Amino acid sequence: MIESLLVANRGEIARRIIRTARRLGIRAIAVHSEADAGLPFVTEADEAVCVGPANPAQSYRNVEAILAAAKSTGAQAIHPGYGFLSENADFARTVEAGGLIWVGPGADAITAMGDKINARNLMAAAGVPVAPGTTDPAADLDAAVAAAAEIGYPVMVKAAAGGGGMGMGVAADEAALRTEYDKVRSFAERMFGDGSVLIERYFPRVRHVEVQILGLADGRVVALGERECSVQRRNQKLVEESPSPAVSPELRERFLAAAVRAGEAVDYRNAGTVECLLDPATQEFFFLEMNTRLQVEHPVTEYVYGVDLVEEQLRVAAGLAPTFDPDALAPRGHAIELRINAEDPKRFLPGPGVIAIWNEPAGEGVRVDSGYLAGNTVTPFYDSLMAKLIVSGRDRTEAVERARAAVAQFEIAGPKNNLPFFAELLENAEFLSGDYDTGIVSRMR
Repeated sequence: MIESLLVANRGEIARRIIRTARRLGIRAIAVHSEADAGLPFVTEADEAVCVGPANPAQSYRNVEAILAAAKSTGAQAIHPGYGFLSENADFARTVEAGGLIWVGPGADAITAMGDKINARNLMAAAGVPVAPGTTDPAADLDAAVAAAAEIGYPVMVKAAAGGGGMGMGVAADEAALRTEYDKVRSFAERMFGDGSVLIERYFPRVRHVEVQILGLADGRVVALGERECSVQRRNQKLVEESPSPAVSPELRERFLAAAVRAGEAVDYRNAGTVECLLDPATQEFFFLEMNTRLQVEHPVTEYVYGVDLVEEQLRVAAGLAPTFDPDALAPRGHAIELRINAEDPKRFLPGPGVIAIWNEPAGEGVRVDSGYLAGNTVTPFYDSLMAKLIVSGRDRTEAVERARAAVAQFEIAGPKNNLPFFAELLENAEFLSGDYDTGIVSRMR
């Protein structure tokens, strides 16, 4: 097993990776910005190195500083968490070229799946269902208009290099397409350095369902069930649950088989997620994208399948067999994750500030992965995620009941937070029925 691990991330995910590393007897090394010096992940690590000022480009995305920290601390491996450098193929190559172990998929797989158009084409060739759309970037507005006319409105306009719900727009007709194309292209050039745009069929009522895969050290790819991620604001997830209340045993079998084919098509190793859109009316699903990293919502899979995905990541990276039997994977019970963000619960606008009170809920089936404690400051420099509240139960009904109680017990004062939204959601008839889609939040507002 790996003996020393540098965690190239911050907040709750850094703290969560450190927790597993220390349980396994691995020396855990944190890197942090000046703004994060007082956060729990820094103090809980065996060693910590400041890699720059608050600006992520000068700290958490500063490749030279992170590699220097790895060298000075004698780190054997680097875990990138999610976000920042986690899906940067050049960083992965640089880590391995420096003689370090990269805890993630190979750089070639990251590259192959990082471009949405290339990924779509690869998946189609592998027999994974893809939505009607362009096989090449829409080179200009005229090409986009022609593609949309062939696909049929409404269409989704997407940044080919985008991710995390960013760089997307919906066009119901040609006039809207002309506006959205310029908007998405400009955003993509500014945010990703790549203005390539693809056009896909847009489904007005759709569910967002994803499959957790793990590429094992022996070359096999296995699927650890699906997660429902349809409670979203601005195309970004707020709630995830597993199993999905929309997926029957027969549909689950098709989902998992397609996800395994997706992983096999790029010789995938380590943890990854195959994201899909599900048309609830027809039970058809379509490949959306592949996240070549650990997902924010991985804890719901951990509960339902009884695994520690970070431990499995470390074992794969070290060339070891998994702790579970790949031929005997079966879900048990139900789990729900709520993303506790420092944001206004009505309009979901960021609301950073000093945390005056932080009291986490506890009890059977309750887990909190948090990045903060009382006295810490939620700064405006990073994502607004403060913690993840994960609950599990024997079935969905029990999980929802425990979620209600945990939300009521969770006490945060200082920054704005979205706990009131979750209290409302957990009483919402549409959510409780399980028959909801990606429009549920907008209907609540």
